[in-house]
Amino acid sequence: MSKKIIVFTSSARKKGNSNAMAEAFITAAEVQGHRVIRIDTADLMVKPCLGCKQCFSKGQACVVQDDFNKIAPEVETADGVVFVLPLYWYALPAALKAVLDKFYAFYISHRGVGGKECALIACCEELDATAMSGVKFAYRKSAELLEWESVGEVLVPGVDVLGDIKKTDGEAQAAALAKKF
Repeated sequence: MSKKIIVFTSSARKKGNSNAMAEAFITAAEVQGHRVIRIDTADLMVKPCLGCKQCFSKGQACVVQDDFNKIAPEVETADGVVFVLPLYWYALPAALKAVLDKFYAFYISHRGVGGKECALIACCEELDATAMSGVKFAYRKSAELLEWESVGEVLVPGVDVLGDIKKTDGEAQAAALAKKF
């Protein structure tokens, strides 16, 4: 069955290691017949969530006028959501975090909640994969709160300079993850 999958990337390095894994995932998902929409959060202007609880009260996801209102309808109607990121200072990159914070709109409005599949693809410079523990926690708790089913995680440590991902099986893991959707 063909699915609509949103892939959120978050690296400003367009030819970086996490983006290489995103491309591997996207290619494999499209081969399976899925429709994939890639959203590069580093290119968006998303202001912080104000916690005002006015989500969807004025005909769009957020009362603050920013790019989140352009992407929210895509997320709401998606069958799957994939977060692809490089680890930034032991946490989510700021651009992705701003988008994820605004997922609060889906939670409090009960729109886009439940029935979706999701996945995490991440890499980091550190050799110790536990450096990604904070990212895993944020991803897992977000999936739980939104009542989404996690189909898997690809976590690749030890990549830093451009092309390091080629020295790992990260792209193959990302492509294999697409088959779980």
